Amino acid sequence: MIRAVFPGSFDPIHNGHIDIALRASKLVDELYVAVYDKPLKSFLFSPQERIALVEGVFKGYPKITVVGYSGLTVKFCKKIGAQVIVRGLRVFSDFEYEFRMGLANHRLEPDVEVLALMTSEEHTFLSSTTVREIASLDGDISSMVPKAVEQALIRKFTELGDNHPVVLTQSTRD
Repeated sequence: MIRAVFPGSFDPIHNGHIDIALRASKLVDELYVAVYDKPLKSFLFSPQERIALVEGVFKGYPKITVVGYSGLTVKFCKKIGAQVIVRGLRVFSDFEYEFRMGLANHRLEPDVEVLALMTSEEHTFLSSTTVREIASLDGDISSMVPKAVEQALIRKFTELGDNHPVVLTQSTRD
């Protein structure tokens, strides 16, 4: 049985993430969409809010389990018996980053492999940062995220009012 982990901050989850997860779930027996709780960047949503949004997206997909985690991804993989880390590649710079991370992870846990899937063409521009920025400026994100995520973003930016930063991080790694 092949168990895989698709890790990310998912702040918020978007259609590119969903595409990678659904495609990966066809290649493995079990896929854990793992929501990281403490990356080195600011969050718009709390870990609990992000987990709830991701759970809502994958409700009804029996091969997909949503979990929160912290610490090294490869240690989490070993803890749950996963042999594979799933990553998505949008652009060339993603490959360089994922290549370096894959080598580092392989050094730490040689039994955990990396499976990199190229994003579908229609999602190449998507990142959580882009979605947050457009949503913060009251732009239309309906083609980028599920309806529940769109509504959560509208609520969050309404709660924050006009005093929120337009872009909460400068990371392109989400």
